Amino acid sequence: MEKYVPFEKLSKKKQRELNARRRGSWNGVRPVSRKIESAKAYDRRKARKWEVDAHDRAFCFI
Repeated sequence: MEKYVPFEKLSKKKQRELNARRRGSWNGVRPVSRKIESAKAYDRRKARKWEVDAHDRAFCFI
């Protein structure tokens, strides 16, 4: 039978091992909160992409 050793006194390696065992698995589920963005809301990335695409086309026709 193993002696009981307080968690704080275990080595860091052993602590990580125990924590990983307790945590378990999410089975492919991402625990990050997500929401659907409104199509009406202004998006800088979208605007920037449109601006870059417009400049590329202008140079192609000249």
